[in-house]
Amino acid sequence: MGNITAKLVKDLRDKTGAGMMDCKKALNETEGNLDKALEWLRKKGIASAEKKSGRVAAEGSIGSYIHTGSRVGVLLELNCETDFVARGDIFQSLLKDVSMQVAACPNVEYVSIDEIPGDVVEKEKQIEMGRDDLSGKPEQIKEKIVEGRIAKRLNELVLLSQPYIKDSSLTVEDLVKQAAAKIGENIKVRRFTRYTLGEGIEKNQVDFAEEVASMQTN
Repeated sequence: MGNITAKLVKDLRDKTGAGMMDCKKALNETEGNLDKALEWLRKKGIASAEKKSGRVAAEGSIGSYIHTGSRVGVLLELNCETDFVARGDIFQSLLKDVSMQVAACPNVEYVSIDEIPGDVVEKEKQIEMGRDDLSGKPEQIKEKIVEGRIAKRLNELVLLSQPYIKDSSLTVEDLVKQAAAKIGENIKVRRFTRYTLGEGIEKNQVDFAEEVASMQTN
């Protein structure tokens, strides 16, 4: 929106300690109203969480989630600042919810955008630049379209960017920030591994009719 100036974003950031993108989003959601944007950030748990984000989170827990049917499982490390908080209900509930999120998102490979290797980004760019629908377009327009597509694609690979499965109005990052605001400590999703039963194993496909015919001739 035109009335959301850089100064307005800075003022909100100074008041809350929230990140620039969160401040922009809050102002967009509240039509540039500073007080309402401040309230919006507080409701999301972002305002107080950002102030803690620079603190070292070396404690925490490794949690697991096994989906119904035992065909998908997840191990996830969630960090906080103290062992006391790690044993608490809020932290343990978050650990379970984020692990469940990983199980529900088979395309997710990284915790955050920063973790995506440069060669993966470059590969995605080459794929998008070669799309048939971009042929003949001016290079500058092509670059802009590709930039938008890559951003969307990379977010699909990132856990923190996913809409929370229990409330799609929140991202996983929002969920983590809310928990951090409640417990008063920095919380970080450090790493995760997703297991799918039989993944990577070549399964022998036996033709049932052929097997029956073979048995009859023996």
